[in-house]
Amino acid sequence: MGDISVLIEAGKATAAAPLGPALGPLGVNIGEIVTEINEKTKGYAGMKVPVKISIDTKKNVEITVGSPPTSALIKKEAGVQKGSDNPKVTSVADLTMDQIKKVAEMKIENLSSHSIKSAMKEIIGTCNSLGITVDGKPAKKVQREIRHGEYAKYFESIGEKGTEEISEKDAKRDAMEERDEAAANAKKAYLEKHPELKKQEEEAEAKDAAEGEAKEGESSEEKPTDAPEAKKEAEEKPKEEQK
Repeated sequence: MGDISVLIEAGKATAAAPLGPALGPLGVNIGEIVTEINEKTKGYAGMKVPVKISIDTKKNVEITVGSPPTSALIKKEAGVQKGSDNPKVTSVADLTMDQIKKVAEMKIENLSSHSIKSAMKEIIGTCNSLGITVDGKPAKKVQREIRHGEYAKYFESIGEKGTEEISEKDAKRDAMEERDEAAANAKKAYLEKHPELKKQEEEAEAKDAAEGEAKEGESSEEKPTDAPEAKKEAEEKPKEEQK
């Protein structure tokens, strides 16, 4: 008979709009459908969830529940409204590996991953872009530690492979990241001990950011040109030369 797609507040579907008016003319049991939707979406409490209701000619009903974006699930689990404005510098929350696993299990059907471990690595990658730490450490560092087997016992405890082979390219990249992080942390510690230098550094960064925005604004502005006059001059110039 057709498909009906709606956006429902998880666990709070009712027979009112938008479900009731859409399902009423189809002669199906609206109460049963509402109950099933609420049962299937209760894990996303407090979020809007896409729901697809498929009804065939025999009035058989199939309900498919979509999944909110990964970032939305992470922020809900972390208890924050938004990610960090500057994730490289400021973190807004911290998640445990068990919380990462919880989000991974909710999203795994929508990810390219085929195991909880790989799904968790994808979730940790999103945490990195949101400025959310994992186990009290930068998410990128945790990803690196996973590659080097430092979380082997954790993954083995949930039935996943603990260790993994690291290519020479990845090993070099990890070494460079560790070096850069160590340098950044040393600089941060030094500036914390020298407030006057820290202030100068912050002022310099603010100045560079302002100049960058100004240049970007200038490049986006279009310089006014009088195209018809320019064309007219170009056409008249050969005539003058001929004279």
